[in-house]
Amino acid sequence: MNITVWNEFRHERNKQAVKDIYPEGIHQVIADFLKEEGRTVQTATLDEAEHGLTDDVLNNTDVLLWWGHVAHEEVSDEIVEKVRQRVLDGMGLIVLHSGHFSKIFKKLMGTSCDLKWREAKDKERLWVVDPAHPIAEGIGEYFELEQEEMYGEHFDIPAPDELIFMSWFTGGEVFRSGVTYKRGNGRIFYFRPGHETHPTYFNENVQRVIQNAVKWAAPVKRERPVYGNAQPIEELRGE
Repeated sequence: MNITVWNEFRHERNKQAVKDIYPEGIHQVIADFLKEEGRTVQTATLDEAEHGLTDDVLNNTDVLLWWGHVAHEEVSDEIVEKVRQRVLDGMGLIVLHSGHFSKIFKKLMGTSCDLKWREAKDKERLWVVDPAHPIAEGIGEYFELEQEEMYGEHFDIPAPDELIFMSWFTGGEVFRSGVTYKRGNGRIFYFRPGHETHPTYFNENVQRVIQNAVKWAAPVKRERPVYGNAQPIEELRGE
């Protein structure tokens, strides 16, 4: 399986508090724990040529992970369309935290993807509401993150195909924090935790969920369905 981890890589260079946690970037931390399972992992960032998502990279990516926050609008519409087409063709897409506002997620969802938020170091408790789902494998009844940014309902997304995690925050809010979709031949998983000023991606449960999600989102080896004008399979009887 070939995995690409995409990240804006802006906060880590512009904010010392973020650089202290992720000196080589959020993308590198994620890539490192995915490599531990023997996968082929590469990274791509916003300021690279074609945002690091060249045709060669995309055509050889089985699962793409996406983290963005402050520069969603700087992502080229042409690249977004190429990513969308690859998802329809079968590439898996895992959208992390503030990637809910990315062009690619909003385009695939067809909604605003807006929500409530608060940066106040809330405790987040993530409940497993679909314990039989493979993305929840190895996760207990719930797990907690002592400090995270709050996201709260209403989350303006289409009704998910599957709801796997539901979050509760100390401010009283709840949030659909782990949801799946299918678009064309591709599988999509959105996972909420991951604010840049907290060491969330070092958490073993968060890493386990992402590792599981990569397995789940991997492409099924088959061609896309054939569309358009079709010749009959059986002989037609008519005038």
